[in-house]
Amino acid sequence: MTNNDTLQRFLFDNTDIRGEITTLSASYQDLLANQNYPPQVALLFGEFLAAASLLSTTLKNSGMITIQARGDGPISTVMAECTQGNKLRGIVRGDFDNIKDISSLKELLGSAILAITIEPEGKERYQGVVPLDGENLSQCLEFYFYQSEQLPTKIKLSSNAESASGMLIQQLPSSIDAEKSADDWQNISVLFETLSSTEQLELSHNDQLYRLFHEQELRLFEPQSLCFSCSCSRQRTESALISLGHDEVVDMSVTQGLIMITCEFCSQEYRFTSRDISELFDPPHPPVH
Repeated sequence: MTNNDTLQRFLFDNTDIRGEITTLSASYQDLLANQNYPPQVALLFGEFLAAASLLSTTLKNSGMITIQARGDGPISTVMAECTQGNKLRGIVRGDFDNIKDISSLKELLGSAILAITIEPEGKERYQGVVPLDGENLSQCLEFYFYQSEQLPTKIKLSSNAESASGMLIQQLPSSIDAEKSADDWQNISVLFETLSSTEQLELSHNDQLYRLFHEQELRLFEPQSLCFSCSCSRQRTESALISLGHDEVVDMSVTQGLIMITCEFCSQEYRFTSRDISELFDPPHPPVH
């Protein structure tokens, strides 16, 4: 695999069809290293991360897209987010002791909903919600695009212990002959459906696309790098403490002596002594000259 941790756009010339292809390896492993997920949870998490990287291409300006599922199964929450700068992070929560041998999406999440949240920087956030009724995440995302965006979209996601991969094709609003547009979409969709999970995880982006579409006029754009990056910071942690209120935080400091907060995404620890807490709510005044 020569396209580890990259996202690439492609276009079919003389059609209104675009595509995206992604592969995560080191970024995927970095995210797994901070957790202790059972194998089937890690595989589902990989698909969510690959999907987030694919959908991040819908951001026209700086911002972030989040894919999150909430259910009443052994997995209560799975979330992956990707910024326009291709920085990934995510997490899975649940009762992993009760997962045992189950692996299907329905068994893992139970009755669930899928929410896609788009947060453009400096603009109002938008969220679309659909039921998580498909057999896999790909089908659920295709239904989201059909219902929320009204754009024919096909998605394939795959993951194993080492990497996660995804491919998306989408028909944009037609600017050419409607009958030709429908024929183009039908032909390319049929070819797309022949892509196997093994090919996604073992072949380079170029080889996958050549295998599927070598008879089409296709342009593959330069790869963009993807990486794991957490947005936590001491300043954000301080703001979270301040939001709890003076009395509660001081009581915590008195009871615990040292307040330690660990980021659930990256396991970074932030420590606050009683002096830190005092200065947090009553910062020292600068000297007067």
